[in-house]
Order: sequence, then structure tokens, then C-alpha cells
Amino acid sequence: MRVGLVGVRGRPLRACLSALGIAIGVATMVAILGITTGSQAQINAQLAKVGTNLLTVSAGQSLFGDKSKLPNQSVSMVRRIAPVQSVSAVGAVSGAHVYRTDKTDPNETGGISVQATRLDLPKVIGATVGEGTWLNAATTKYPAVVLGSVAASRLGIDRPGTPVYLGDQWFTVVGILDPIALAPEIDTSALVGWDVAKTRLGFDSHPTTIYERSTDEAVADVRSVLAATVNPAHPEEVSVSRPSEALDIKQTINSTLTNLLLGLGAVSLLVGGVGVANTMVISVLERRAEIGLRRALGAGRGQIRLQFLTEATALSCLGGLAGIALGLAASTAWALDQHWPLTFPSQAVLAGLAAAAAIGTFAGLYPATRAARTPPAEALASN
Repeated sequence: MRVGLVGVRGRPLRACLSALGIAIGVATMVAILGITTGSQAQINAQLAKVGTNLLTVSAGQSLFGDKSKLPNQSVSMVRRIAPVQSVSAVGAVSGAHVYRTDKTDPNETGGISVQATRLDLPKVIGATVGEGTWLNAATTKYPAVVLGSVAASRLGIDRPGTPVYLGDQWFTVVGILDPIALAPEIDTSALVGWDVAKTRLGFDSHPTTIYERSTDEAVADVRSVLAATVNPAHPEEVSVSRPSEALDIKQTINSTLTNLLLGLGAVSLLVGGVGVANTMVISVLERRAEIGLRRALGAGRGQIRLQFLTEATALSCLGGLAGIALGLAASTAWALDQHWPLTFPSQAVLAGLAAAAAIGTFAGLYPATRAARTPPAEALASN
């Protein structure tokens, strides 16, 4: 074993090139598992923060394909359901758009929708105000607007107090929301008070989306009666969804993609093992004189076999350690860039090192056995 390690140190360039394939495979696997672990931790943190008991009710389509409307009293009707803890709503203000100035091309809407909002919306959907303040009983009656995080970015606004041109009149930005995990449609919205939307923007008072929270145990029961409660005459025209399911689907997609990428990493690891085996076979051919001399001095077949097996395993383990370092660095850099929680994929690290050692041992079996079977006289004569 000691002689095998000396063989690795005596050929540093060959050792680095041989270990490179193993390093790439292990780095790929560790990085993929590290990024996936960080993504799942982020999703779990979002779910823990906003909860999984939020249901969303929106207007669907009629039998003739027309856009339906939720009744004006639908919010109060939902509030009467016994397990419901809180409910709020927004309503799309048709025909209204928001621009940075009155000189902006009317066609450049930036995909921002104008919506009337109830004052209790942040409490229900778990929204927080990043800059400024939320609407209150006074500002809901005046031309004041709160921007979603994406809407503010598209308008180039980063502080409250800035005027925007909304619905052919000037509104003042009083707040900017932080990103909302379970209601991404709010991120691209300009939110105005329910009252000012009716008096200044021609809002018809029909909610287009209702947000409801109930106890976790009652979510399924509430979901089953929401459509009929909101629109008793046409429950088929009401769409009910659970936003947290989108995050669950995202986790499933991440898991599927992870398995695919892990397969690619395993292929890279296998190619690295073939490279180690090839290097060791060539090493045996080049060092026949050394093998013959050691055999002539009394080294047995088992010692020769262990020497070359140690060399192959050492090369793979060195590649595995380098790959683990590269993979952890890549996953950490990605997590910091995405503002995810830092996670340490301990299972991936141990599995990567074990896989590297196993592949190195397997790749070194044939070269080591071939070296051990070389007759001393034949090996010395070949020199």
C-alpha cells in the first residue's frame, strides 16, 4: 500500500489527469443534490411562512365560453362558512393600465394589471410591504396605489411617493410589496382601493379572485363547498384552486429533473472510472521491469496486486475529494445567488466519496491482477 501511494506521488501530472474524470462526475452529483436540497429548503420555508391552507376562488367561463363574473356578495357569502378564518378579494379594473408617465406609449403596458383590493388582502395572502405602507381606510378613497414587486420593477420605481399615470389620471405610489409566494399574480399588479376604483376608474364591484383561509383540517371540506357558496346559480362557472399545490408540483418537477441530471453525473463518473482503468493498464505495461524486480526480490502476487489496487483507489479518492469540493462550491454559490438557505448535502458527500472509492477499486482490479500474474523472469527480460 505504501509503495502504491508513492506511485501516485511520483507521477503528479498523470494522477491529476486520471482523477479529473472522477472529479467531474462527483462534482456534478454533489452540485445537483446540493442545489436540489437548497431548492426544497426554500420551498419548505415558503410553505412554512405562508401556510398551505390558502384557497383561491376565481371566475371561470360560462357554457358558451364567455368570461363569467363572481357575484358582488360572494365575499360575504364565503365568510359565512363556519371553518373560514379570513377572506379577502381583488377585482380586475377592465380598461385601466398603469404607466410611468403620461408620455409612455399606450401599447407598452408591461403586463401590469390594475386591480381593486380589499384592505385585509395582505393578512389573508401573507403579503408584506417592502417599502412604504399598505392602503388604509383613508387612502382607499383617494388616488393611491400599491405596486407588486414585479410591477414596481417594470415601472422602474423603487420608493414610495412617486406618481404614476393610471387610468388616464395620476396616482401616487404609497407602497411596494415584497414577492408573494402563493399569489404571484399580485406581484404583477397595481392595487388601488375598492372605493376609488369605483368612483374614478369605473370598477363594477365584481371580485375576480377571492382568497380564503381556513383551518388545515377543514381545507378539503371548505374546498368542496366553495364553488356552490360563491355562485349558487352556476357553481360550474367558478374555479377553486390551492396555490400551495403549485409548490408541491414544483418539488416533483425538481425531483424528476434531479434524477435525470444524477444519471448524467453517474455516466460522467463511469467515464472517469474507465479513464482510471486505462491509465492503470498503461502503467502496468510501462512498469513491467519494476514489477519483475519486486517479484525477484521476494514480493508476492498479493503484494503486487495490492500495490496497483491501492494506486487506482487513491487516484479515484483524490478525484472524489476534488469533486466534492467543486460540487459544494457550485451549490453554495448558486444558493447565495438565489437567496436560498445554505444546506449541506451530507448524504451526497458521503455517496460521492464512496462511489469514487468503489469505482477506483473496480477499475483497478484488472490492471492489478494482470500485474500480479506477470512472471518475474518475463518482466525483467522485457526490459
